[in-house]
Amino acid sequence: MRLVVARCSVLYEGRLAASLQEATRLIMVKADGCVAIHSDSGAYKPLNWMTAPNVLTETPLHWTVTGSRGERLVITMHEVLSDSAYDLGRDPGLEKDGVEAQLQALLAERPHVLEVGMVTIRREYPTALGPVDLLCRDANGIAVAVEVKRRGEIDGVEQLTRYLEFLNRDPLLAPVRGVFVAQEIKAQARTLATDRGFLCVEVDYDDLRSLPSNILRLF
Repeated sequence: MRLVVARCSVLYEGRLAASLQEATRLIMVKADGCVAIHSDSGAYKPLNWMTAPNVLTETPLHWTVTGSRGERLVITMHEVLSDSAYDLGRDPGLEKDGVEAQLQALLAERPHVLEVGMVTIRREYPTALGPVDLLCRDANGIAVAVEVKRRGEIDGVEQLTRYLEFLNRDPLLAPVRGVFVAQEIKAQARTLATDRGFLCVEVDYDDLRSLPSNILRLF
């Protein structure tokens, strides 16, 4: 993890154009290549960011981050106040709360709720970025990555995006579709997920429990 505090201005060129005027900000560069720019407000959400895979090119005045889809983030450094790097090591992963974990388990046994003909390959499919909640195949045999949340917000969509970018590098899996699942999906998250081609599904925990499982049992 690299943390840079600097007076900077930012220009993003991609699906739309966006800019940040000169101000003091925190720039985070993660080991997986993700770059995020934060202010001293706004909770956890960055002002602008680029997800991996991308290429970061540095000069004393400009950082240019080029994404896999051709988008660019140009950070102009007016004054660097601090530049530190830390090795955080391997993360054990997020422990899901009871409801989220139960939703995942119920959907693994009832993938047809997400789409007719869907079958589960594996829960917690491992990747270098962390485990994908469910890896499935649809009725056409296409691999499907399923991200399950209790509440569907933009950070969950970004998480699914990172998983898909990584999974689609595997020739044995690609192409891989995305499905974003939650008990409630916020309007902005749904808009972003739909724009990225993900299927959005809202599920009810109690209704899922009442549905028959696809898993055969002796008793």
